[in-house]
Amino acid sequence: MKRLLLVFVVSICTAPFVFAQTITLSTLLDEMADRATIAEYPDPPYTCKQFSSYDRRSVSPDDHGGWFANDDRGMFIRKETNGDRTEFVMMEADGPGAIVRWWITGYDKHTVCRIYIDGADEPAIEGKIEDLIGGEALVGAPLSAVRAAGHNLYLPIPYEKSVKVTVDNMPGGERPLDKGILYYIINYRTYPAGTKVESFSQAVFAKAKAKIDSVQKILLDFGVFDIRAAETKFRLGTHAWGSTTLAPGEQMLDKLAIKLNADDITQALRSTILQIDFDGETTVYCPVGEFFGSGVGVNPYTSWYCRVEKDGTMISRWLMPYQRECTVTLLNKGDQAVKVGVVAETTPRKWTERSMYFHCDWRQERDIPTSPHRDWEFIRIDGQGVYVGDVMTVFNRDRRWWGEGDEKIYVDGETFPSHFGTGTEDYYGYAWSVTDFFESPFHAQPRAEHRNWYGNTTNLRVRLLDGIPFTKDFRFDMEVWHHFPRTSVDFAVATFWYGKPGAKMAGGPKREQVIEEARQPVCFETPPFWPNLPGYTLKELPKSGHLDVEPTKHMNGQWKDDTQLLWSWPVVGDRVNLLVELDKSGTQKLICALAKAPDYAIVQFYINDKKVGEPLDMYNEHGIKHQGEIVIGTFEAEAGQHVLGIEIVGANEQSRGRQFAIDTYRIETP
Repeated sequence: MKRLLLVFVVSICTAPFVFAQTITLSTLLDEMADRATIAEYPDPPYTCKQFSSYDRRSVSPDDHGGWFANDDRGMFIRKETNGDRTEFVMMEADGPGAIVRWWITGYDKHTVCRIYIDGADEPAIEGKIEDLIGGEALVGAPLSAVRAAGHNLYLPIPYEKSVKVTVDNMPGGERPLDKGILYYIINYRTYPAGTKVESFSQAVFAKAKAKIDSVQKILLDFGVFDIRAAETKFRLGTHAWGSTTLAPGEQMLDKLAIKLNADDITQALRSTILQIDFDGETTVYCPVGEFFGSGVGVNPYTSWYCRVEKDGTMISRWLMPYQRECTVTLLNKGDQAVKVGVVAETTPRKWTERSMYFHCDWRQERDIPTSPHRDWEFIRIDGQGVYVGDVMTVFNRDRRWWGEGDEKIYVDGETFPSHFGTGTEDYYGYAWSVTDFFESPFHAQPRAEHRNWYGNTTNLRVRLLDGIPFTKDFRFDMEVWHHFPRTSVDFAVATFWYGKPGAKMAGGPKREQVIEEARQPVCFETPPFWPNLPGYTLKELPKSGHLDVEPTKHMNGQWKDDTQLLWSWPVVGDRVNLLVELDKSGTQKLICALAKAPDYAIVQFYINDKKVGEPLDMYNEHGIKHQGEIVIGTFEAEAGQHVLGIEIVGANEQSRGRQFAIDTYRIETP
């Protein structure tokens, strides 16, 4: 047996945060900025629930089509008339409580949002929703920021009696699906009746400015933790393990850093399992890469609780209290030797009636069919505790978007989820399947291998004020909802939660199943080439989206051969390049038969990287409409082969997307 020698530093313990008698904006900010608070069951207790624009046809899993309906926009509670103004109600709740997390996106972000508190006729907060949520009308980053097209706000908004949130100027008709292209999620707490709360007001907000500024800085200060300064190095042979017991007594493991070194570091991060036992019970059992939020491979990023550095050092700031003893073990379940460096720090921590053990569970399922849609279980828990975050790693075998799935969270015996989302990327704080890297204290996308969603993607979210307490049970499902029904995906998830003694994961994989999945080779595949495109000659692959010949027989019969070349889910700035052959030299005229639609983009045409004509707005409010042949412009060129480029340069503000379709293209000599 090889012993794992850990270096630990005992430092002065700061007093744990205690809720003030009155819940205020300042006390909520203090709670957010104190990592130790999360390890104590909340006092006063609260529930955390969610309002969102999920498709209201989702009523029961017995109705499969409705349960996985995907028109997750608008869907307001009702509309009201306020003077000469029509307002659509997004959220309405009785207090005492607090809004603790917002997310929005859509093409109607210019609408005015109003927040009415404690039944007042005048809003306590009013402004364009894109300025309030993600903008700087209230606060700046990191509490308010746009991350990969998702608008996020984490400024708490407490209320004593009630809150109502509305927006106005929503376009469309009377049907719920027509009430604007606005997607929203609002998480909120509700405290027990009688809890004293100081309601949000502009005066309270102004008074808390210094506290807000301080918390903004704290959230971005991960702290200095250099594993090289006191590193213990050892080697794990294949199928070897090492462990050590940390300082005995009432303690708290508050910093843990691990650095692996192996010939195949990506596989080592999956096949090396971190196990932590508190007071004789294993509560952490997870591959090293997933535990620290890196997912597949070394992906540098920083969140509130974890950081991955460029050299592969992985650091955790999760607070893990225990009463008597803590044993940390690393198990190499792979087929290669792994060199390891580890540093740990503990501080004295009094164990109380509210103290909870830290848990991290992991599961993976490979080759999940994308049809029919299904709910995939993140975790089920029996007992009392608080759910505080997750890391999701997806391997996608197709170039189309994999993440339309909504989260569904059930608390304490609920038969319908109190958290019903609008899409996987929305849950993780971004939007429109954007593959950009982003990081923040609250969420991150450390890895997205390809701009067209192929391969491995890692998303993570940690829940500070939006942690979800449960008293007897908890269940988290995520829909498998892919844009291509004839492929498969691999899902892996690490879930983080705190539990009172006796709380345990219910069901889920057995220990040997976790080991078997961790041993499996990490998937890396070359994206397949585009399919044959009859009638179109492709010069170069676009970097994003999916390009294919789509049938149009269900339309009006104007399309040649009843097909069109459809570019789905591109991003602004990307280009598709086709080949054209010119019979003559001289002045040429580019003519294209195009369509317009409610989700089409603004495009620019090129010949050999030189613009032809002006940008064309292909948006049409009322369905898909063939435009016939359009003269794009003229250009000079010699006879021979040339490249016709089509670039996505933007979208009409009313457009629901940035897609593009072309029926035919030809070049003639005037």
